[in-house]
Amino acid sequence: MLDARIRVAADLARSTPMPDLPFSAYRRFDDDGDRLAYEELYFRRRAHVTALAAEALIDPAARLGALADALWSVCDEYTWALPAHEMHATRLARGMDQCLDLFAALTAQLLAETVRVCGDRLDPRVAARVRDQVDHRVLSLLADDETPLLWEDWPHNWAAVCGGCAGLAALALWEPGPRLTRVLDRCRAAQLTYLSGFGDDGGCAEGVGYWVFGFAHFVYFAEGLREFTGEDLLAHPKVPAIARFPGAVHLGGGLFPAFSDAEERPRVPAGLARRIAERLGARVPGEAVESAAADLPRDWGDLSRTLRWGTPDPTSAPEPGTTYLPDLAWLVDRGQGVAFAAKGGHNAEPHNHNDLGQFVLAARGEVLLADLGAGEYRKGYFDDATRYGFLHASSRAHSVPRVDGREQVAGNARAAQVRDCRPRDDGVDFTLDISGAYEVNGLAALRRGFNWRRSSGELLVLDEVEAERPMPLEEVFVSRLRPEIGADGAVWTGSAAQARLRLPDGGAASVETLRTTDHHGAPDTVHLLRLGFDLAEGRTRLSLRFTVGGLPVAG
Repeated sequence: MLDARIRVAADLARSTPMPDLPFSAYRRFDDDGDRLAYEELYFRRRAHVTALAAEALIDPAARLGALADALWSVCDEYTWALPAHEMHATRLARGMDQCLDLFAALTAQLLAETVRVCGDRLDPRVAARVRDQVDHRVLSLLADDETPLLWEDWPHNWAAVCGGCAGLAALALWEPGPRLTRVLDRCRAAQLTYLSGFGDDGGCAEGVGYWVFGFAHFVYFAEGLREFTGEDLLAHPKVPAIARFPGAVHLGGGLFPAFSDAEERPRVPAGLARRIAERLGARVPGEAVESAAADLPRDWGDLSRTLRWGTPDPTSAPEPGTTYLPDLAWLVDRGQGVAFAAKGGHNAEPHNHNDLGQFVLAARGEVLLADLGAGEYRKGYFDDATRYGFLHASSRAHSVPRVDGREQVAGNARAAQVRDCRPRDDGVDFTLDISGAYEVNGLAALRRGFNWRRSSGELLVLDEVEAERPMPLEEVFVSRLRPEIGADGAVWTGSAAQARLRLPDGGAASVETLRTTDHHGAPDTVHLLRLGFDLAEGRTRLSLRFTVGGLPVAG
């Protein structure tokens, strides 16, 4: 089926011109902060090349005229990087033709491995130009210049992707020699930097989607390096736990907690899932693996390795149970058709949101109380001075308290302290001290406890506040479902499931509806249930009881 999809995509690419990359689209990021206008055109161009390259990989008799034109056109581009990443050239006093960001590295691997796949079937003038451009734009920065690149000491997905793709491009184009050795040494060091960002629990603070991006390219490079040198980066002691991360936090039905800039339904490349099952014994839940009927992967590494390594054996849904990742302070419990997840951590994580004490509730594979995940990436979204002005990254888009009218603040010191984590036969008790997330004079302590029982779908959220003066506190609960407020509580009703909250005494309830855009720029509507309380001096306990489950079956 994958071969057939590749042929269809390649036929479409031959009949459809690659879009231009005009300056009017490139300048939009500086002009008004918009990334999508340029990136949509850019990624369509890469998908065009990927489809034609994949056809050349599966069919030795494929016509390569359209592929040659596409490769030539990519070599003409002003830069292989995105406008939002210009600093990777400007901070090093280089031109944009030597801006080595994530997407320049991905492009280098795509073009280099395509030339290798095609061999003498490709016009030698095109092959020579590709080799020259990959060398100039990417590999020379690692082989011939000792200046550290910005991402080389970033312990997250950038080090894995940039280092992994550059290293594989060098392996595809170069014979053994000093330049190849220098590139591989730096790319290998970048992978170790990437691994250093994980604790022993293997959890990825960036969420499963960014785990896919980073860990996939780590594995692709590791396997390429092993074939070339015999060194096995997958033997690193942290790697098995990292490989198990998606299975550890799966909520069921292909759903994951969308903490930080994550997404609810990321998909794991089939080839990656097959390889980590074979090499590391890590099983990705079958519902989360990229389907053979889905759109063709746009990432050449994902597509080419799935073609090479195959697809995994189907796996069943996770058994009921609790996972606790102590380094991340993520708690996940699922089973009997319901799921609960909560997090501690700190407010300076990679792709950070100010979200200490955030939680998610789901039933029948449907999110009821949500984490919105990543917002639309615009200018300022990754600037510490402006990031928390964006809804998705701020605490106002999370189910956490607002104290004395104030949201949580950012910073590594703004950390949750785990006071208790006790898995039980039927759920879990989890308590956090989140006082440090707030800058509020007179707030002595704020502890949030979760008591979750999966058989009944009941969650008790207990917020215990110690105040040195009277102050207002607002409980906020976030969903893409609009809650209906009645005399005895609030109800969120989805297509197959429902959540109920018994309203506590003394709280004034209201619903705020926000219109925003999602990560892809599409319109998104978010509903915030707000419960306002006036706290007296001293200790106050706010008890909030939720019940979640499937809707009754009619008839």
